Amino acid sequence: MPTNLALDDKLIREAQTIGKHKTKKSAVTAALKEYIQRRKQKGIIQIFGEIEYDPQYNYKTQRKKK
Repeated sequence: MPTNLALDDKLIREAQTIGKHKTKKSAVTAALKEYIQRRKQKGIIQIFGEIEYDPQYNYKTQRKKK
């Protein structure tokens, strides 16, 4: 999908250098993927302590089945 954005050229060049990206598009795509991944991780961190586990569950038994 073609999109026109006014991006900071200095930031793009730095992202290209750090990420060793040959094109602006690849640098922006990588940045967006990382942004999405980090936001999803934040959501996972927020549910820590809210999930109740079965105290009888034995993970070692599950590992032996493989």
